[in-house]
Amino acid sequence: MTGAYGFVGRHVARRLAADGYHVTGLGHGNWVGEDPVSWGIASWHSADVDGETLAEHGGTPDLIAHCAGSGSVAYSLERPREDFRRTVDATLAVLDFVRMHRPDARVVLPSSAAVYGLAETLPIAVDAPLRPLSPYGVHKKMAEDLARSYATHFGVRVAIVRLFSVYGPGLRKQLLWDACRKIAAGPAGFGGDGEETRDWLHVEDAATLLAAAAQAASTECPVVNGGIGEAVTVRAVVDRLADRLGGGPVSFTGTIRPGDPRHFLADVDGSLALGWRPMRALDDGLDAYAAWYREQAA
Repeated sequence: MTGAYGFVGRHVARRLAADGYHVTGLGHGNWVGEDPVSWGIASWHSADVDGETLAEHGGTPDLIAHCAGSGSVAYSLERPREDFRRTVDATLAVLDFVRMHRPDARVVLPSSAAVYGLAETLPIAVDAPLRPLSPYGVHKKMAEDLARSYATHFGVRVAIVRLFSVYGPGLRKQLLWDACRKIAAGPAGFGGDGEETRDWLHVEDAATLLAAAAQAASTECPVVNGGIGEAVTVRAVVDRLADRLGGGPVSFTGTIRPGDPRHFLADVDGSLALGWRPMRALDDGLDAYAAWYREQAA
């Protein structure tokens, strides 16, 4: 698999290892103070995800979980060319490796709800128009387009999971991490008005969904949404963290960050049809995240 060092990738590695796979990781990572074996990674190659590296280290996989790629709207706005390389070029390398060397292998591609942009109808169905608002979303859509092209023209078996707001202990970026840092430091201010909604998916549930989708990979390139089908406001999430961390007052500026849609809610019928069910309730997951953050701060 690629991106096994990443937040989602390490949980996918653990899930696949538990399912009986021998997991080989490819990508970049700093293992200081961490044990990749505990993530289910049997072997690791620290290198870029490109055609040459895949040909050298890719081996003969039955399944490639392509978890490498950009994970930040802000990064894509600051460094769009690098974001393109991480997401689009890397996906093309994986698909072409399968085409040339492992035509019987399956590929599961984590994408993002960012491909939808401003959704006109909630919950968002997988056949909704794709109108991404940021380079990050555009690049995720391009990666999806490549997957569909390789499925149609070269018979590569692919499945796509559009992940919504994935969270869990170990996530050191995005809203939850920033919120905990601000809350711990004193009165906390946040962009937006707090009434923005997101569909929050625990990373362990995301991993089991990706593993389930991998089994459905085909030349039809099925697409499912990675959420739980529940919209929760940013304010409710931040307030929950503040209650657990004992922080001061929380306020919102009303300023909307470019590239951030206001509301997200997943239609998860396709995910449920795979036999998958989310197991982690949001309140329990936020409690665990706050407890993990306190340990890190200590």
